[in-house]
Amino acid sequence: MPRFKDVLLLVGQLNYTWTNTESLLIHMIAGLAGTDKETAIVIFLTLNTPRARMDLVERLAKLSKTPQACRADVLDATRRLGEQVKLRNKYNHCIYSFDADGETGLTQSMRIFESRDAVKYGKVEALDDVELARIQDCIKTLIAINRTFWQITDRYGFPK
Repeated sequence: MPRFKDVLLLVGQLNYTWTNTESLLIHMIAGLAGTDKETAIVIFLTLNTPRARMDLVERLAKLSKTPQACRADVLDATRRLGEQVKLRNKYNHCIYSFDADGETGLTQSMRIFESRDAVKYGKVEALDDVELARIQDCIKTLIAINRTFWQITDRYGFPK
């Protein structure tokens, strides 16, 4: 079942890379809010979605007390992170299916789309080479964003 294993490894790497990068928002919260890392961790963990955490960081960056260069750096990094959330969510919130050989894979969305007179669910998409390349590109992008958050942390003296 080589393709099945490849997909699982790739999705695992995507999840690890996302979580590791998202956790760096703790440093952004600490630095922008002018608090210590421990307090920023409590704030981060209290907000229970990536969108809420990114919104907080973006709003803190937009405060008038934030120097313009810092604001621009943080907003660019969070914008880039936000662009990756859709693919991350797709692979975290879907059902996977493979043929008996583990070669041909599909994802099925676990979202419901409801209109006045119908319910649709489970958009099915192929897990082909194009999709695997998209996941790999997302991972590379997240690694670059991770490095950017560390550079911002160092450049502006945010708590480590």
